Amino acid sequence: MGRDASVPGERNLRELVQFYLLDHRTIPGKIIDIALLGLNLVFVAIFIVETYPIAADLRSLIWGLEVGLALIFAVEYILRLYGAPNRVAEFFKGYTMVDLIAILPTLLVFVFPVPISALQIGFLRAIRVVRVLRFYRFTEDAEFFFGTVADNTLRAVKLLLTILVLLFISAGLFYSVEHATNPDVMTFGDAFYYAVISLSTTGFGDIIPATTAGRWVTVGSILAAIIVIPRQASKFVREWTSKEKINVTCPHCGLAYHDPDASHCKACGHVIYQEIDSRE
Repeated sequence: MGRDASVPGERNLRELVQFYLLDHRTIPGKIIDIALLGLNLVFVAIFIVETYPIAADLRSLIWGLEVGLALIFAVEYILRLYGAPNRVAEFFKGYTMVDLIAILPTLLVFVFPVPISALQIGFLRAIRVVRVLRFYRFTEDAEFFFGTVADNTLRAVKLLLTILVLLFISAGLFYSVEHATNPDVMTFGDAFYYAVISLSTTGFGDIIPATTAGRWVTVGSILAAIIVIPRQASKFVREWTSKEKINVTCPHCGLAYHDPDASHCKACGHVIYQEIDSRE
């Protein structure tokens, strides 16, 4: 994002809030980044743990932790809107919408007088699955709290994250719609196993959808995998194979990226100019 390492003293409170929520270089910025990343991991882990049979006391403790995390993320959401130069644009930004949707189910149950068990209603549990999308916020650019990574490394991270997110969302949605009626889907682990063998087209047949919704989730997940993963992978492969190319554009046909020693465009033959060090 090209942010400065220092914070000018002339910045007002709103600008400071925006700076530290986006900054990766200063100590406070790194602390905020690491804290949000860790809390995101805990937030997602809670969703998984709740699908397993655990003691009532532990479940109550986990619920308290979830409410606390939801409140923290609610504060973060409000601060992002407060610090944004254009609050309307920030509100409709994809990452910001995910932040809001991710915490709404917990906050609604916390604010309104309904039992905690309401979170186990299928559609509310399904909404909570989108929490994993919050991790994409950390891949907006090549700057991280530990430094700047190469573009190819960032694309590899995005590809890996896309696969994991697709598997997690597919498993979460499948668990949400199948858990109540399918005896083979007792935990998130069962659903994740099903998602892996389904999206990999292995299909052992030991777990099959028992509901119409489960079948549609499976179809949607496979279609998403067919469309999204190859698209991300092609970007990564294209950039990786062209990393030795020079970003020079042919003035005649517009073809960009040529070999380091090219003097003519390989598409139209037009003369191209690029600086070449004869000492190399």
